[in-house]
Amino acid sequence: MIQRDRLAEAIQLREEGRAKQDQEILERARTLLMELLAAYPDDAEITFQAGVAHDNLGLEQGAIPLYVRAIDLGLAGPDLERCLLGLGSTYRGLGRYQEAVETLRRGVREFPANRALQTFLAMALYNSQQYREAMEIVLTNLLETTTDEKLQYFKRGLTYYSQHLDEVWES
Repeated sequence: MIQRDRLAEAIQLREEGRAKQDQEILERARTLLMELLAAYPDDAEITFQAGVAHDNLGLEQGAIPLYVRAIDLGLAGPDLERCLLGLGSTYRGLGRYQEAVETLRRGVREFPANRALQTFLAMALYNSQQYREAMEIVLTNLLETTTDEKLQYFKRGLTYYSQHLDEVWES
């Protein structure tokens, strides 16, 4: 029980540090999470949270193996959803585009309603020069979420065009 209380404390500290953009608080959270990880090396949630803490501090290279290990340890549910997003985004930010696309595609497959995963996938596809698919994802998300009346007016046509970006009509 003490482990879960300390984990909750570390998560709260990390969230506070993230909200305030306070590196000192984030470092305290990371330190606590690394202590927990040393004591419980096979705990998927602790491993994942340690990865997030590294990411929040801009220590992306340190976050990757933690995210991967958390997934390998059987991370599930909302934590897996967030982990796939964090890992894919980190790969993309480091220029590891193929790994980003693979990770984010898995995230979209497993969590199809998560528009953040879809948007990060679109960016990774763009970085991979897969422009058509990237644009289709972005346009689809825009058209499915916008309340802009002008876009709504043209929604049917734009939806069609988003899936046929390379077509040219002859007159």
